[in-house]
Amino acid sequence: MIHLTIDDQLFEVSSSYTLLQAAREHGIAIPTLCYLESLAPYAACRLCLVELVSPKGSKLVASCAYPCVDGLVVRTHSDMVLDARRAVVELLMSTAGHVPVVQALAQEYGVESPYVTLEPNDCILCGLCVRACKEIVGVGAISLTQRGMARAVSTPFQISSADCIECATCALVCPTSAIRVEQFTRPA
Repeated sequence: MIHLTIDDQLFEVSSSYTLLQAAREHGIAIPTLCYLESLAPYAACRLCLVELVSPKGSKLVASCAYPCVDGLVVRTHSDMVLDARRAVVELLMSTAGHVPVVQALAQEYGVESPYVTLEPNDCILCGLCVRACKEIVGVGAISLTQRGMARAVSTPFQISSADCIECATCALVCPTSAIRVEQFTRPA
């Protein structure tokens, strides 16, 4: 067990925990979109950013992937953290502003509109579907492809994957419903 301070409260937690796990265990809310307890941390959505405070200065880290270390001082709702989360939500709004979960985050963080608007897309590239397919199902039928603005979730060569067992796990973990269970049902 180790000791760390989160939002001016001293806690004793397991040394195997991430900052997100430690905070949640003690009832401290940190938002996430790409985190799922049964998957390895990925830190894609960046909503779980927290501030690490040290004598050398503060820095932002993704709490879902940052390990708990004895003596850490963490702030989960400082101005630095809230500004960073607002920026993340604003970026999400640029393509997925029509998605209910993104709209709720925008309202929570006071983001009225993005500073840039891009082609609408329900997929926020959190990677949950890809990771669930590989880590839970053990198949790896889909992956993140391309780079930059062309980045997408797809099957190899953008053709139907023979590896897909149509379990719909990808749809079940998708936080924005970009993948839907109906896509896996076949007409009789």
